[in-house]
Amino acid sequence: MGGVAAAPTASATAAAPATVEEQRLDQATPQEILRRSGFDTVATGFTRALEGAGSFGQAERVVVRQGARLWQRAVDRAQGRGPAGGDLSRDDDRPLYWARLGMTREVRQWEPEFGLTDAQRASLLSALEENSRGENAISYPRAKGVKRILLTGFDPFTLDRDVRISNPSGATALALDGTTIQTADGPARIETAVFPVRWQDFAQGTVERTLRRQLPRVDLFTTVSQGRVGRFDVERTNGAWRGGFPDNENVSRTETIPVADPASQPQWTSTTLPYAQIVAAATGRFPVYDHTSVTEIPAGGTDPVVRSDGPTPGSTARAGGGGDYLSNEIAYRATLLRDRLGLHDSLPGGHVHTPVLQFGTGNTDPATGTVTDPEFVQNRLDIIAQVRAIVTVAVRGAGR
Repeated sequence: MGGVAAAPTASATAAAPATVEEQRLDQATPQEILRRSGFDTVATGFTRALEGAGSFGQAERVVVRQGARLWQRAVDRAQGRGPAGGDLSRDDDRPLYWARLGMTREVRQWEPEFGLTDAQRASLLSALEENSRGENAISYPRAKGVKRILLTGFDPFTLDRDVRISNPSGATALALDGTTIQTADGPARIETAVFPVRWQDFAQGTVERTLRRQLPRVDLFTTVSQGRVGRFDVERTNGAWRGGFPDNENVSRTETIPVADPASQPQWTSTTLPYAQIVAAATGRFPVYDHTSVTEIPAGGTDPVVRSDGPTPGSTARAGGGGDYLSNEIAYRATLLRDRLGLHDSLPGGHVHTPVLQFGTGNTDPATGTVTDPEFVQNRLDIIAQVRAIVTVAVRGAGR
C-alpha cells in the first residue's frame, strides 16, 4: 500500500557514531581482506535487508537471520564447503571479523522511518553480535555415546599495531565448529563460539550468558586465545585482576574482574583440564607447557611477586598464568562459572594459549607487508591442527 510513512516516535534517537573498531574498517587492509575472501558484499546485502524492515520486530528478525548466516558462512568457508569466494586462505578468521563490523556499523548508523530508541538499537546490536559469533548456534546431537566439547576463541586484537593481524584461536573455532573427533571412548562433537576483545562486553556478562546454558551438559570445555611466541600453554591458574592493556576499542581497565556476587568472588580459579596428559602427548610441532606461574600480592604484603609454582594462601591476584588481559579473564569467568554451578569435580575445563601467529620472514612490517603469505597460512593451519589434537588428548585424559 502506498500510504504515508509513519513518523518516528517521540522517544526515537539519532544514529550513533561508528566505534573505534568500526572506524578501522575503511583502511585499505580490511577492505582487501574482505575483497579477497568474497565477504565484501556482506554489509551491502545486510543493509538492503535492513532497509526493507518496516518495524522494530522485522528489523530484529533481519538481524538475527543475517547474523546467523554470516557465522555459518564463515564456518563453511573455513571447512571447505561452498565457493572459496576469493584467493585468501579458507582458514582465515579475519573476513568474519571485518564483515561483522560492517554490519554493526550499519545498525549503529541506521535511522529507519519508524524510529529506534537507544534500547532498541542496543538490542539489535546485541542480537547481531550473539548470532554472528556462534553463541546461539551451539547445538549437540541427541545420540547416546557422543561426548560434547565446547571451545571458544577470540577476535583479532592489537590492530593499531598491525591491522593485518589474525587470531589463531578464532580461526580454530571456525575450523572445528560442528566437527567430530574420534577418541578411544567414541566420538566427540565440538561446538564453538568467538568472543570480542572488549572489556565492556565481558563486564556485561557475555561469557556467562553464553556458557551458563552449556556447561551443565558438556563433557569438556576449553577457552582458547593467542599467547606466547612458539609455544602452547595450558594455564593452571586464573586470577581475578584486569591489568589495563587497551582492548579493541582502545579502552583500558585496571580493576578486580567485575562479576555477579562479588562478595563470594575468589582471587583464583584453577584448570580441571588433564594438563599432565596434554603436556606429555605428541600433539604437533609446537611444545606444550603446563604453565603454573602467577603474579600475586602475598597475604599481608603490598608489592606484587611472581610465583613460578602458583599462588600462596590468602594472596591477591595481579596476574593469572594467562596474564591480566582478556585471555585470563575468559578463563577466570568460565572456571568460576563452572565452580558456581557445582561442576568443579565433574567437568574438565580451562584455558589453552596458542603460539603467536607470525608472518613469514620479510613480511613483518605492517607498513609494507602483505596481508598473507605461505608461512603465515601454514603457521595458522599447524596451530589449528594442534588445538584439535590437544582437545582429543584432553577428552581421552578426562575420561580416565
